[in-house]
Amino acid sequence: MSEDYCATPAAPTPAPDPTDAGPPFAECVLCRKPTEYPESYKGITLCPVCEWQEAQRTACSG
Repeated sequence: MSEDYCATPAAPTPAPDPTDAGPPFAECVLCRKPTEYPESYKGITLCPVCEWQEAQRTACSG
């Protein structure tokens, strides 16, 4: 039997702090969380979760 089977897994690395992730990002117009868009982006900015929820609403409305 392999000894790796009973070994405890290594602790996961912590997620990077979004404030250190690069340029300032625009906040979501619905939930105010950071988006994937820079602050200079023109138009409505949604975070990935709100984009997905909006896509679900528009897909079911037609």
